[in-house]
Amino acid sequence: MVVLSKIYTKTGDKGKTGLGNGKRVPKSSLRIDVIGAVDEANAALGLCRLHASHNKESDILLYHLQNDLFDVGADLCLPEGDGLRIAPSQVKFLEQTIDYYNSSLPSLRSFILPGGSALSSYFHLARTIVRRAERLTCALQEKLVSDKEPELNSEIIKYLNRLSDLLFVLCRVANHNGENDVLWVPGAHR
Repeated sequence: MVVLSKIYTKTGDKGKTGLGNGKRVPKSSLRIDVIGAVDEANAALGLCRLHASHNKESDILLYHLQNDLFDVGADLCLPEGDGLRIAPSQVKFLEQTIDYYNSSLPSLRSFILPGGSALSSYFHLARTIVRRAERLTCALQEKLVSDKEPELNSEIIKYLNRLSDLLFVLCRVANHNGENDVLWVPGAHR
């Protein structure tokens, strides 16, 4: 368990931060960008959770996802592969959850615009942040390969990809199972 007794340490005052293995890296590094995007996604899920708090099933699911995102951050924070790792079972959970929720939704007739309900909009925000975290993770993986450094756990990219898919499905669920989806109408305002 993590114990934090002091919140500020002043160790980051010169533009560097520590990884889980004690190594100091610039706060502007791509790895820290990825960890920051994952943290932003988790904060966005907190907003989703706030707006879904009336629904116990949603609250439990979102808590699960937030906890898993901390696992992603821990995995990213330990570049040599020692410590907590995202596991295939966590990716499988997302796939099963997507299938469960998507089975009650009507087929899409167009792309969906963010909106319809406040909760759906927050899910869209979280989804786009997760997509950014996924893109940055891919860029980090490419850089590590290019620099001949230890690669990332391949489950991280899979997890982020499936999480954004799940959040898209939850956008539709939050819109009364797709009834209030805001559909894109190509060229509608030409």
